[in-house]
Amino acid sequence: MNFDEILCLIGGFGRFQKILYIWICLPQIFLAFHMLVSVFTGAVPPHFCRSHTNVSLMPAVDGQPEPQCRVLLNHSAAVTPGSGQAASSCPGSWEYSKETFRSTVVTEWDLICDNASLNNVGSSIYMFGLLVGAVLFGTLADKYGRRIIILISLAIQAVFGVGAAFAPNFYTYTVLRFMVGTSISGVIMNAFVLGTEWTGSKQRMLAGIITDYFFGFGYISLAGVAYLIRDWRKLQLAISAPGFLFVVYIWVLPKSARWLMANDRKEEAWELIQKAAQMNEKPLPKDLHIYQVCTEEKPDVRRKYSFIDLVRTPKMRKQSLIVFYLWFVNVLVYYGLSLNISDFGMNIYLTQLIFGLVEMPARTITLFTLNRSRKISQLAFLAVGGLACLLTIFIPSDLYVVRTVLAMTGKFGITASLSIIYIYSAEIFPTVIRQNGIGIGSMCARTGGVLAPMMYLLRNISPKVPMVLCGVCPILGSALTLLLPETANKALPDTIEDVEGPSFREEYGSQL
Repeated sequence: MNFDEILCLIGGFGRFQKILYIWICLPQIFLAFHMLVSVFTGAVPPHFCRSHTNVSLMPAVDGQPEPQCRVLLNHSAAVTPGSGQAASSCPGSWEYSKETFRSTVVTEWDLICDNASLNNVGSSIYMFGLLVGAVLFGTLADKYGRRIIILISLAIQAVFGVGAAFAPNFYTYTVLRFMVGTSISGVIMNAFVLGTEWTGSKQRMLAGIITDYFFGFGYISLAGVAYLIRDWRKLQLAISAPGFLFVVYIWVLPKSARWLMANDRKEEAWELIQKAAQMNEKPLPKDLHIYQVCTEEKPDVRRKYSFIDLVRTPKMRKQSLIVFYLWFVNVLVYYGLSLNISDFGMNIYLTQLIFGLVEMPARTITLFTLNRSRKISQLAFLAVGGLACLLTIFIPSDLYVVRTVLAMTGKFGITASLSIIYIYSAEIFPTVIRQNGIGIGSMCARTGGVLAPMMYLLRNISPKVPMVLCGVCPILGSALTLLLPETANKALPDTIEDVEGPSFREEYGSQL
């Protein structure tokens, strides 16, 4: 009897698992807060230069920086660019409109003009924290267990999140946010794994979607919280301080019985299994013991596989590279749209609310399309997301409602596509290298997250470049998806030979 059969006996999604998912889902709300709060804390309000000297602002022309950054000294406002007058930075102080924001990190540390890129770099460093956290906490969780890493990550998130609210300068703030980013990965990955390892195979897809809904709820709620708290330090404190309440998880969050069994801690695992069975009101047979579960012979493994096996043979190499690109482009565009909602011209709080609401139907619709076709679902949602983003570049800036609707449609497609890639990639990679494939795919996704804020620095070339990338990259991904196999309602591949076919045994026999 294996662990999945034990779960069937005690209930694959009974009262024990439902309570577990409450503990798993609550932090997802605050993860969304931390992931997207820079939309508000890093916002750039209208600003102008105040000085006692005779100063005028140079009028804007296409392809040049914002007019607020080009100041003419001792000259009348009638002078136009190219007249031979030298431009200068503000000789006095910058003043910011307080109509929408009382304060942001931009207004506090003057992250505009020559320093404007620091704002985007700071967001990228935060995203790099997610990449570091994925590598670090993934390894530590395999060694020390899911529960302890979740507890440590939640503690880091609360301590460094609160610390960021009191940062004395932008560089300290960036370092503290980097640490928060590492903790986000620690919670996301291990909460998902802990839930999966306690849930029956039939309920796993639905259970995974439940956590996505709570992230979406956090996405929506952030619009209201930010609307009420318009000072960036108070907002940062408001989303971080409640994290200390998760200290109760020391007593309520269970360990993974599956992980305990795999690490030869059988008696401890058995106690948890019996507790779950009791809570689910499905007691185990008295003659069943943990050693009957753990002592089954494991199949002989001829050799250890590594990430090199993902690209060693032709079909596996093609499929792996396409899946890695899909991970990258989904996260690049998802956060490219989510973190730059102020570009679409509508009220920033309303746009945040709309983009959050889109998450719910986007994740729900995948429940109905996935069982029909993983391949068609993936390419269709990528195409919808890419085309909608691409169409925004043809809409005049004064038609901001139309631009926002198109961007919202693009967000819908990319959100649905991002939900699908988790399941699709797990079914494409064979069992012997599945963990390697998912691990590298996750790293590619985090790379997309790092580049998403940097993408908007390309506005200096042309304001349309970021949305062109948000459109072209998913469309390319949609086309590449045509080269992937259909996996819906098919047996999972276990070996590389299952992917390549028997004709490759002679040529790659020693490698398969």
